[in-house]
Amino acid sequence: MDRTTAIGGSTAYGGNSNPASTAGANLEGAAQSAHRTVDAVADKTTEQVGRVSDTVHRAVNSAADAATAATEWASTLPDQAKQIQAKVTDAACASIRARPLTTVAGALVVGYLIGRLARL
Repeated sequence: MDRTTAIGGSTAYGGNSNPASTAGANLEGAAQSAHRTVDAVADKTTEQVGRVSDTVHRAVNSAADAATAATEWASTLPDQAKQIQAKVTDAACASIRARPLTTVAGALVVGYLIGRLARL
């Protein structure tokens, strides 16, 4: 290779070396490096998106399970209310049957007091 010194002390290569091919090689190397960097970032991003997606799926499943449990609990409330109503009705009927005169007298007193309070 033929080597000459240019003005200012820099070394210039002569002969077979082509500055355009050297610049192209440098550009190609930079492009490959950029591709590797982009691929690495994309891989890490894909992993993070996968983790976030898994976390969101678990949260949605947990919320759905909680909603299902709440729905099942709420669906039992009307049956429980009917059972309580039946028990209270049975207890009231038993009390009236046991003391019918006392129940009628109590109802008259309560009705009289409500009537007096309503006139005030």
